[in-house]
Amino acid sequence: MSGRIELLRLMADGALHSGEELAAALSVSRAAVWKRLQQLAEWGVALEALPGRGYRLESPIDLLDATRIRAALPPVACDRLRHLEVHETLASTSDHLLAVEDLPAGRFDACLAEFQSAGRGRRGRHWVAPFASGLCLSLNWSYPDAPATLAALSLAAGVASLRALGRLGVKGLALKWPNDIVQDDRKLGGILIDLRSEAAGPAYVVVGVGVNVRLPASARERLAIEGVRAVDLATLGEPPPRNALAAALIAELSTALVEYGARGMSAFADEWRGADSLAGRTVAVLHGGQMLEGCARGVDDDGALLLEVDGAPRRIVSGEVSVRPVRC
Repeated sequence: MSGRIELLRLMADGALHSGEELAAALSVSRAAVWKRLQQLAEWGVALEALPGRGYRLESPIDLLDATRIRAALPPVACDRLRHLEVHETLASTSDHLLAVEDLPAGRFDACLAEFQSAGRGRRGRHWVAPFASGLCLSLNWSYPDAPATLAALSLAAGVASLRALGRLGVKGLALKWPNDIVQDDRKLGGILIDLRSEAAGPAYVVVGVGVNVRLPASARERLAIEGVRAVDLATLGEPPPRNALAAALIAELSTALVEYGARGMSAFADEWRGADSLAGRTVAVLHGGQMLEGCARGVDDDGALLLEVDGAPRRIVSGEVSVRPVRC
C-alpha cells in the first residue's frame, strides 16, 4: 500500500487530524507527512490546512474495496465475472482491458481505479475525476459474432447505468445522446465504448463508465472552464456507498451486454425513449464541420440521432458530432 493511500485512510472521515497525530500513526516524521500531503494534490485531492490545528479533507472519501464489491454482486454476475481489479491509480481502466487477449466466451473482467492519469472521454477529451471523487469502471465482453447494431451499444449501456442508479435510489436522471448521463442538462456521468472486431466475425468490446460521486470545488471549476456543466450524486442527495455503486453498475452492465447480444437495441429502446433528454427539443449539432440546428426526434435501431432540419429528416451517426441543447 502506498504511503499516500495509508494517509488517505487515516483522513477518510473528513475530520481534522493534527500533523503529530498523523506522523505517529504512520511512524514517520511530520516532514514526511507534509510531503505526502503535497503528493495528494497530484491526484486532485482537496485538502484544508488549519495552522496550528492540522489537516482535513474537503469532503470524506469512501475508498473502493474489491472484497466488498464482489460480495454485493448477484450470483449471476459472480458466475460470469472472471477478474475484478481495483487499482489505486491507472492510466485508463478501458485501456487496461483493451490489452486483454484471453477473455473466454461468457465471462467478463471488471476494472476500477481510484484515479486515472489518462482517463478518456468521448472524442479524445480527458475525463476529469480527482482521486475517489467518482467511479471509473470498465468491463469487457466478447461476442462470437458482432451484433448487427453494435453502434448502439453506448445507448444500451446508458440504460443499464440508469437501472443501476435507480436501484440505489437515485431518481430524476436522463440520457443525452450519445453517451451522457444527465440531470437537468448537467452531466453526471459518461460512457465510452471501445471495440476490437473483424468484419462479419467476433467482436471484443470494452464499456467504460464514469460517474461523479463527490466532486471537489476545484474540479467543478475546471469543468466549467471547459464548458461542462457538471453535477455529482452528493448534490442530488446522500450518495450511495461507492462499493455498492460499483457492484450495481457491474451487475447491470454485464446483464446488458448479454441481453444486447441476444436482442440488440430492441431490448433497451423503450427505456431509452423514456429517458431521452433531447426528444422534442431544438438542438445544435456539429456534423462534418457544419453546424446544424433542428428538432431531435429520438434515435433509430442503429443508435443514430434522428434530427429534423427544415422539415427534412437527417441521420446523425455517433462519433461525428457534438450535441448541445438550445433552449427555445
